[in-house]
Amino acid sequence: MKTTLAAKRWWYIMPIVFITYSLAYLDRANFSFASAAGINEDLGITKGVSSLLGALFFLGYFFFQIPGALYAERRSVKKLIFWCLILWGGCATLTGIVSNIPALAAIRFMLGVVEAAVMPAMLIYISNWFTQSERSRANTFLILGNPVTVLWMSVVSGYLIESYGWREMFIIEGFPAVIWAVAWWFMVSDKPAQAGWLSEAEKAALQAQLEKEQQGIKAVRNYREAFKSRNVILLCAQYFAWSIGVYGFVLWLPSILRGGMEMGMVQAGWLSAVPYLAATVTMLIVSWLSDKTRNRKLFVWPLLLIGALAFIGSFLVGTSNFWFSYTLLVIAGAAMYAPYGPFFAIIPEMLPRNVAGGAMALINSMGALGSFVGSWLVGYLNGATGSPSASYIFMAAALLASVGLTIIVKPTHNTRVAPVQPDARHA
Repeated sequence: MKTTLAAKRWWYIMPIVFITYSLAYLDRANFSFASAAGINEDLGITKGVSSLLGALFFLGYFFFQIPGALYAERRSVKKLIFWCLILWGGCATLTGIVSNIPALAAIRFMLGVVEAAVMPAMLIYISNWFTQSERSRANTFLILGNPVTVLWMSVVSGYLIESYGWREMFIIEGFPAVIWAVAWWFMVSDKPAQAGWLSEAEKAALQAQLEKEQQGIKAVRNYREAFKSRNVILLCAQYFAWSIGVYGFVLWLPSILRGGMEMGMVQAGWLSAVPYLAATVTMLIVSWLSDKTRNRKLFVWPLLLIGALAFIGSFLVGTSNFWFSYTLLVIAGAAMYAPYGPFFAIIPEMLPRNVAGGAMALINSMGALGSFVGSWLVGYLNGATGSPSASYIFMAAALLASVGLTIIVKPTHNTRVAPVQPDARHA
């Protein structure tokens, strides 16, 4: 008789993972709407300082990735995320009551610090619960919290700002993370062995499959050895370049749209949501194909190439045709988001469990540094030139660099482990 894995893992864990990352993304990305809605004028922020404030989050995010991952890997994802939820919700709410630039800068930096551990900790959490043949889809459900959040946040934030103002938007949108912390504490178990909702047979089957997969991976003694490996270094550089494009796009899209055509915040919100709707659909399709073929690279670099070409197209169109340029931006947004699931499935398949979490944190920290560079320079270029054209070329060049780096990554040829079949169909 075939050993089966519990499909109910998907229905229990994925909604929790999705909501948690969604709230993290809400509280980092809503700054883009405040920037387009008057925070600069109210606090006397120049265009250059505005781009730096938008980027400061990623500086805090960069420095605390690896410490957070180490705690999650060696101690507890549950405890770490619980405190992060409370702290980032508090920081987000405080943004709504700032009265000067230094206070805003400090809060943006601290928000980055307390959110730094979220992504690597959640990737570690997923690797404890899902096998290789499931991991791209599981990662995608986590990262879907990003585009889906921006999709609904774009609309909700537009209405909140229109009805109340940017301060009230920050205050209202900070509370859900604190409330969710309580739910997280009571629902989450760090590992399958601690879950009361799995039978002993289900726990044993899952643990056996996860251990079997580890046998096919070359041993790595410590983090030092893992961090020096060629593939990890290449993936760090690749994610740095990729993140320049993603966060230059995310943080400044509402401002770019309002600069291209006269519109209110509600219309800007609806138009800003469309790229993320396209990204959501594309991510689901790409992650399914990646798990089906077990080919990760094939579902990363071609999509990033499409994103780069779409930015170049927007540059060539310029301001002559707003709607054609906007359509190309929708394509760029979808193409940049689609590869996340396959990308974060690469490391756990190349490195053993004792170092995979730290390697993912290192890669994600370089992504945070790229996000800092992208969000700062895109904002600066838009302000300095009075047009998004230069920033389109900058983001396209970064994506082209990430394409080349992805192509030269050489996945290790580990022994393939036949996946255990789930006991029921799941998405």
